[in-house]
Amino acid sequence: VQLQAYGGGVVQAGGSLRLSCAASGRTFSGYHMGWFRQAPGEEREFVAAIAWSGRSTYYADSVKGRFTISRVSGRNTMYLQMNSLKSEDTAVYYCAAAEMNIPRYSDFVDYWGQGTQVTVSS
Repeated sequence: VQLQAYGGGVVQAGGSLRLSCAASGRTFSGYHMGWFRQAPGEEREFVAAIAWSGRSTYYADSVKGRFTISRVSGRNTMYLQMNSLKSEDTAVYYCAAAEMNIPRYSDFVDYWGQGTQVTVSS
């Protein structure tokens, strides 16, 4: 079972990036999925989550209105579209999967992907 996050990079403030998370080893169509991030010296924090059905989405206040989470269950793929990026969005971003609860907290996460670095330059 593996989650692979990719799409990070360096972008100027105000720019956009799209992160992708691909699952392999099993189907995640019945799992809730989410994104977390961790900046240097900080704890890992919730960014966004999407229910297994794709019908419900959840966002941290700091990214609401700028980030959009989506998923394509048939392809075992999840996305995070990040617009109007700010320097404070700089962090390593992790994708996550949870079977029972919406992954709004690290404790709810059953599977983690490796991180992808997002750096926003001002």
